[in-house]
Amino acid sequence: MTLAVVRSRGLAGMVAPEVTVEVHLANGLPSFTLVGLPETEVKEARERVRAAVQNCRFEFPSRRITVNLAPAELPKESGRFDLPIALGILAASGQIDARALERYEFAGELSLSGALRPVRGALAMAYAVSRSERSAGWRGFVLPQESADEAARVGGLAIFAARDLLQVVAHLAADGGDPQARRLAEHRPSAPSAAPCEADLADVKGQQAARRALEIAAAGGHSLLMSGPPGTGKSMLAQRLPGILPPMTDDEALESAAVLSLAGAFAPQRWAMRVFRSPHHSASGAALVGGGSVPKPGEVSLAHCGVLFLDELPEFDRRVLELLREPLESGRITVSRAARQVEFPARFQLIAAMNPCPCGYLGHRARACRCTPASIARYTERISGPLLDRIDLRVEVPSLTERELLEAPAGEASAAVAQRVLRARRRALDRQGCANGMLTGADIDRACRPAVAVRQLLYAASARLGWSARAHHRVLKVARTIADLDDAADLSAAHVAEAIQYRRALRAS
Repeated sequence: MTLAVVRSRGLAGMVAPEVTVEVHLANGLPSFTLVGLPETEVKEARERVRAAVQNCRFEFPSRRITVNLAPAELPKESGRFDLPIALGILAASGQIDARALERYEFAGELSLSGALRPVRGALAMAYAVSRSERSAGWRGFVLPQESADEAARVGGLAIFAARDLLQVVAHLAADGGDPQARRLAEHRPSAPSAAPCEADLADVKGQQAARRALEIAAAGGHSLLMSGPPGTGKSMLAQRLPGILPPMTDDEALESAAVLSLAGAFAPQRWAMRVFRSPHHSASGAALVGGGSVPKPGEVSLAHCGVLFLDELPEFDRRVLELLREPLESGRITVSRAARQVEFPARFQLIAAMNPCPCGYLGHRARACRCTPASIARYTERISGPLLDRIDLRVEVPSLTERELLEAPAGEASAAVAQRVLRARRRALDRQGCANGMLTGADIDRACRPAVAVRQLLYAASARLGWSARAHHRVLKVARTIADLDDAADLSAAHVAEAIQYRRALRAS
């Protein structure tokens, strides 16, 4: 046989299109040609595959070898096609049974010795395939050991883990009826290790207003901006938000892990734990929202179903911050390049922190601020109005006295706060009938039917403060979350009044 077909998977964002690896052997001068829009790392597979086949004691054919990666218009990247190319060459040269290849898909990078190395995006490939219409009749997937542990967390798929090329060949031989060959066992994900200890809110003393705003943000999935002098606990509070958020659903855990897998950042010990991402303020636009010649997810996608914390918010480049506006509204980000366009999920919870002025001490109880009103205005104006309009809660985090720091009792523990947050989230979901655990704007609209007196208060505040329609709607959402925390069926004036207080303007003088 001079033609063999092996199936694998590519990656285009969160989509895993099927890639057919066609290997043809022809007479002529020995050569090895790769076609089908391969990137440089795929072209280098020629040398890796040649050495791996020979070091595993197989014969590398001295013929004209042509490998086609179809479809031709899909760019191919990474070393995941090494294993299917090697198997295609062995099948085309008659060293293994080509019929056994029909029941499987393969992905894996080969070392020169024939050992299999993990590939990026294994869980993302398995997740995408499980969501496709053809997942019911999907073939088995053969992967390197480390990658198989990721992919096996997607239920309903037959995943097989191999250490090297010889194990894969033996498995195919056993499928073909060889009694001496050893099959690979279907892989099961390893049990998660002990979860890392989350930072506890009990460490935060005082700051009752900020703690209350953090609890409301956790219960309703609201964005939050904290403003205050240096060292008042803004970062501490933000780092403790994941510990009070509701547990992730199975779908959320899979989506989050799949995005992390695309960047090679998946950690099995943090399975089903909320992600906390905190990029430096020097981050570029591509780092924040994704990009590159081969588009990869940025921080907004890596924080999917988790928390994105932007410390020193005004120090970020304004053009970079403006890129947040689309994902904050849609929960997705589309990265467009000349050759391709990919879409990544980006449903994150934004928490930001900033100083009240360039020197940081505006409103400090002991240190005087030396900034001019003009410099303070320029500082706060680094955050555009449209972006600020998308932040639901704004709260000041004042400096504390020495007595408050040293003598105040420990704050309420995260476990107690998390229970209230979970009850409020369940009330919202039960009221709205959201089986998937996600709140939508339309559901919240139907749930927010305040009485006439409450509406009058809301209208008066909106007219006085010049709110946009978005701001009006977000205040209503915050008020509904506060009512859920109070276990109240209807909105009251107190709920709306508290929500209005969290819509305060940044201090400009």
